[in-house]
Amino acid sequence: MKRQFPNAVTALLLLALSLALGGCFSSSGVVDDPAADTAVPPARGTAPDSTASEPDPLRSRIVFTALQMVGTPYRYGGATPQGFDCSGLVQYAYRNAGLAVPRTSRAQLAATTPVPLAEAAPGDLLFFQGKDSSHVGIYLGEGRFVHAPFTGRNVEIGNLDDGYYRENFVRAGRVPGVATQAATCKAGSGNPC
Repeated sequence: MKRQFPNAVTALLLLALSLALGGCFSSSGVVDDPAADTAVPPARGTAPDSTASEPDPLRSRIVFTALQMVGTPYRYGGATPQGFDCSGLVQYAYRNAGLAVPRTSRAQLAATTPVPLAEAAPGDLLFFQGKDSSHVGIYLGEGRFVHAPFTGRNVEIGNLDDGYYRENFVRAGRVPGVATQAATCKAGSGNPC
């Protein structure tokens, strides 16, 4: 069953994310340089830089799957498009990309390698600790994440600028088997893209 996007905002977010994930490359296959105004253009007939790497398709699939679920109702213990809890959404998105992750947010936390938030890439996990339970979301980049918040709400995009999430943030984590190269390019970050 194909899932329809709940609204135009979600469709626009998917478009923006796909552009961001692929935004390191121009249509010619040459790496776009933010400082291009000062760079010397390549000579005509010069081959594109073969050291540039494509965005990680595994990360892209995890993020895309999670974004497709925006609008799905929260369901405690849910791990299907009929309803998700936070860790069920993570498990579903990762399974769709061919990776197995534990079922609960605490087990997912234990199964990941800690990553500084500044080095987190789309598809990494963000962990939070609330008063009564733990919570997990899938990082999108720029402080945003997809998550299934709680009963009465739907899968949505959250922001680390929100006071609750900022105050209860525990750490970012990377699941073994997911490439360590960031899926997005950042000027001056040292990434080869």
